[in-house]
Amino acid sequence: MRLTLISDTHVPKRARDLPAEVWSAIDEADVVLHAGDWVDVSLLDRIEERATRLAGCYGNNDFGDLRKRLPEIARVELEGVRFAIVHETGSADGRDKRCSARFPDVDVLVFGHSHIPWDTTAETGLRLLNPGSPTDRRRQPYATYMTAEVTAGRLTEVTLHRLSSRG
Repeated sequence: MRLTLISDTHVPKRARDLPAEVWSAIDEADVVLHAGDWVDVSLLDRIEERATRLAGCYGNNDFGDLRKRLPEIARVELEGVRFAIVHETGSADGRDKRCSARFPDVDVLVFGHSHIPWDTTAETGLRLLNPGSPTDRRRQPYATYMTAEVTAGRLTEVTLHRLSSRG
């Protein structure tokens, strides 16, 4: 099962649209996981139209229809792997322990907010992934997103993709 992980898309405030490479990854994925800060409901509509399956949450910049249609925390089980998707997790200091305590029944936590890519595994085995932002790199050298696979009940092939432009 192929996954595309995105967050902090901020369309149309930070970019007019997602980069073509990200749209291709959405088209190729079996499931798209979006960790919030869509900004406009039209992007949610467009991703829902193109994605085979979508799981996502709202972020701190999402209001109105986005908050009506999306949860604060999305949960999905994919071929035996339990995911939670949340926008904010607080500071990087102590994140692994804090999130392990908050999400004890989860295998993978996908989060956003910082625009900083993150891939760690806590002592409890919880995998924490932040795909960064494909449209607003902030102080990062590249705009980013992630892809991954779920194979035989395990998360595999997690790849951070660097985009050549800001989108």
